[in-house]
Amino acid sequence: MGIYSIRVRVLSVAKALSIQAHPDRDLARALHALRPSTYRDDNHKPEMAVAVTEFRALCGFIGVQELKDVLRTVPEVRELVGKEEAAKLLAAKELDGGIGVKSHLQSAFTKLMTASEETVSEAVSKLKSRLNIESKVRTLTKKEQLVLSLEMQFPEDVGVLSAFFFNYVKLNPGEALYIGANEPHAYLSGECVECMATSDNVVRAGLTPKYKDVQTLCSMLTYKQNFPEILRGDPIQAHVTRYTPPSEEFEVDRCLLPQGESVTMSPVPGPSIFLVMTGEGEIRADSMLDEGKAKVGDVFFVPAHTEVRIFGSGPGCMQLYRAGVNSRFFS
Repeated sequence: MGIYSIRVRVLSVAKALSIQAHPDRDLARALHALRPSTYRDDNHKPEMAVAVTEFRALCGFIGVQELKDVLRTVPEVRELVGKEEAAKLLAAKELDGGIGVKSHLQSAFTKLMTASEETVSEAVSKLKSRLNIESKVRTLTKKEQLVLSLEMQFPEDVGVLSAFFFNYVKLNPGEALYIGANEPHAYLSGECVECMATSDNVVRAGLTPKYKDVQTLCSMLTYKQNFPEILRGDPIQAHVTRYTPPSEEFEVDRCLLPQGESVTMSPVPGPSIFLVMTGEGEIRADSMLDEGKAKVGDVFFVPAHTEVRIFGSGPGCMQLYRAGVNSRFFS
């Protein structure tokens, strides 16, 4: 049996984070061997974001029909993609989601992402001007409103244009998004609890002043065209919902405990990290010498096979999260 280590953190996103992807294990090893100063380890980095507030993100490529609509209605994107690549995608059949469409999508996306800074700057300027004019006579789409917001945050950035290629995802509190290897994504706004495999490997290509490795990102992506699955978790007992992603590294429990209520969380076979997001109460476990007063921002480490008793003392609802190794790993 292998050994897994995970990370858990709270993200409060006020400004869009970069368009990025995380390599799979094989690519991570290759990148680390080739450029260890940039890619500092050889592990993959699947991750899951559980929304604490309304949370918005870009994730994965839009479907064939929606992509055709973009090429027909967004001349600035069509111009950077080029007539030849645009024509190939416009001729693609809705159900022809095989190697051919993926190849055309990769070619078109790569042309967009590798366009010169001058060309991108001009295209973004045209887009901004056109949408500002059109907003006076029609209601802009949510995606158009988004790209104008991104342009204000990252002027002249190719990520403003590439946003048209991605699914625009909104999570309500308690919903989650899993992001596997080689899938493009960008967190846009809101707060989430993020759990991931332990790695620092990030391949960025837009919406960032940091180092961009555009060629690597364009070559590594899966180019799957489907809307990502929204995870709503499974209730495992009163007040507790469990989010179990495809990755066997980690899982997350969300506990919403009203004032005056209590819950006993059953032992799990691996160690856990508990994080208090809202409210206050007490956490008791055999591993603790004393009962632990719990308030916003507190973090507790709980060893494997330990029963945890939680009491909500208010005011309001106590919201806390448990992150640990996926239970499937031990089965």
